[in-house]
Amino acid sequence: MTFKLTTYKTLTGTKEILELTQKTRTEAIVYHNNQPAYHVDCFDLQTESNVIMNSLVLAQKRSISEVIKDIAKKNNVDLAIKEAPIFSIEKSSEMREVELPPLPENWLN
Repeated sequence: MTFKLTTYKTLTGTKEILELTQKTRTEAIVYHNNQPAYHVDCFDLQTESNVIMNSLVLAQKRSISEVIKDIAKKNNVDLAIKEAPIFSIEKSSEMREVELPPLPENWLN
């Protein structure tokens, strides 16, 4: 899948963030230990993990960020959804082809 790798210049240094090409409220890139590791798409009903996320996010009317924080806390793992820093300047961006798996099902149960 194609994502956008954006480099931001911030007050604390340079940060690279892998982002979706189009921002949606039902799709996100999840970072594990500060590295892009998983892709969540609540409308991808072909993958069991995404079906479970669909029910956790859409049926319960919660944000993906809230659900990811709960999953991280429950499983004692470092998960986060990264966004552009507040005080930053976009330095560069490029399109990258990256294959990210869905979240592990055992974390969602």
